[in-house]
Amino acid sequence: MNTKSKIEKKLKEYFNVHTLQIIDESHKHANHKKDTQGGHFKLLIISEDFENVSLIKRHQLIYDALSDMIKIDIHAISIKAKTIKESHLQ
Repeated sequence: MNTKSKIEKKLKEYFNVHTLQIIDESHKHANHKKDTQGGHFKLLIISEDFENVSLIKRHQLIYDALSDMIKIDIHAISIKAKTIKESHLQ
């Protein structure tokens, strides 16, 4: 299973996911000197689980869900975590 699929599986196990987009941007960092083998990812997750949860706490929850992948499979991740209501405001 590739890293993108592993991220998707873990997040869907951890959250009630309405929308999930994962973009592997590792190719943009091909010559980037880094201290891990992991890739670079951009994440958009929309879930009702984020209702009444601060932005910082949302990010902490996502890092908790992916904790065993951080610094191994994931070197960097950009996160947008929204509620369903927030996603319809844009």
